[in-house]
Formats: sequence, structure tokens, C-alpha cells
Amino acid sequence: MVKSVKPPTARPTGTRSQKPAPIISIIVPVLNEARTIAQALFALKPFRQRGVEIVVVDGGSRDETALLARPLADQVIRVPGTRAHRFNEGAKVANGFIFVFLHSDIKLPDDADQQVMYGRARDTSVWGRFDRRYAGRHVMLPLFARLTNWYSAARGVATGDQAIFVQREAFFRIAGFKDIPFMEDVEISKRLKDISPPIVVTSRVTVPGRHFDEDGFWRTAWEMFQARLRYRFGADPAKLAERYSRQPIGLPPEQEAMTQAPAPPVPFGPRGSLPPDDAARGPGNGGHRRR
Repeated sequence: MVKSVKPPTARPTGTRSQKPAPIISIIVPVLNEARTIAQALFALKPFRQRGVEIVVVDGGSRDETALLARPLADQVIRVPGTRAHRFNEGAKVANGFIFVFLHSDIKLPDDADQQVMYGRARDTSVWGRFDRRYAGRHVMLPLFARLTNWYSAARGVATGDQAIFVQREAFFRIAGFKDIPFMEDVEISKRLKDISPPIVVTSRVTVPGRHFDEDGFWRTAWEMFQARLRYRFGADPAKLAERYSRQPIGLPPEQEAMTQAPAPPVPFGPRGSLPPDDAARGPGNGGHRRR
């Protein structure tokens, strides 16, 4: 049985008290993403203008990721460790009633905040996820996205590239993500499913399809299937991460401290904005399904 934890009551000193508390906090873990972080966060600027809080959790980047993120986020904190650990620490400082856990390379639909609030207003479920589409060249990607969306809805289990969102109280009640280096998204969705079925938002997030283009569609799809199947039958997440993960895993805080010198203070400047990249963001096609 997972022990419940009480959400922290203290707020970071950098929080601007004159602003009303946000309904939604988007939590974005990053690590050495200086080349892409401005583009990723600029895509979230419309949500921020509508009152959504953006929390960036830097895993100890050795480049200027944190410096570039600061003007485009409400909070930037440094937390070494796995992505699951960074999600948990981001949730502790977030102020929203609903947490959206977003990988930095995933693009939300334009109406994502409205879809989340609408889904929560009309449903008693405490969590949900988005359908996905893949941005890639292979002709099979649209069909693959439809199949994986159907499978996710049928089983009530989600993956991290579906922008899982969770009500604050429910997240802390189940003690957040389990600190494992891989499949933390599937693991938490299974525990959340014990509380309620997910809200299925049919507005689609856009997932990069570059791995399908670079490594081949069938090979990539097969590796995804293998990883899920092996995890389902009890494989060690750490070994699965070594074999299948394409993202930097991050070190536990103790190991990180031993393997690198303390990072110098980052001279965060005033809030502002950076020019967007020319990459297009795909609009959503709004809607929900309830399982």
C-alpha cells in the first residue's frame, strides 16, 4: 500500500502573491536542452497568458537550459534525479489545482487548458490524458497513433507522451510518481485508475516522430511493444531504461552530487519573451471521451 503524503503548505519566495492562484500548473522536466527549450516554452506562452503556471524542473543541465527557461516560466528549479523525481519535486512547488506533466518535446493542442478544465468540470475523474498524433514522414504513423490511442482508452493506462494531468489532492494522496527510471508514467496511471477511470481528451498532443524516421517504423514500433510487454511481466525498470529509453535518465541526487562539481549560480534576468521558432504547432480537435 502506497503511503499518502501531505502536500507542502509553504510556497516558494519567488511566487508573486498579487496574482490569483492558478487552476492549472504545467510541470516540464528538462536536462541539457538549451537548443530547444526556448521553442518548447514559447509554445506554452498562450497558456501562461491565460493564467496557467509553468514550472520548469532542471535536472542539473551543464548548458544554459535554466537561463533560457527563466524568462518563459513562472518557476525554474534545479532538481537532480530521474524524471519521476523531477515531476514530484515540481509538483511540490506548483500552485495549481491540476497538474499537467509535460515532456519538453511534446506540443499541446491550442485549447489544452480549456479541455482539461472542461473535462474536470463535467466528470468526477481525478486524472486524464490526451490522445496523441505523431509528427513524422512514415505513412503508417497516423494509423499507429489511432491504434495506440484506442489501446490507451481501452485499458485506462497512459504514457508520458500523452500529457497526463492529475488533480492535486489525488496526486499527493498516492504519493506521486514512483521514483523509477523508466515506465513511471504507466506505473502511476495504473494506481490512478484504481481511484477513477481517466478523462480521455481527444484533442491531440503532437509527439515527435523522428525516431520512426531515423530508426525505421517497424523497428521502433516493435521496441515500444517489447518495452511495454516486458514491464508488464515484471522486468526491472532500470534495465529497461538502459535498453529502450531514448531520453537522458538523470542521476539520483546522491550520485549526481558525487559526479559533478556544484553548478555556479545562474544569473536569472527579468521576465520577458524570446522569439518563437518557425516550427508549426498543430491545433487540437477538441473533445472528451469517458471510459
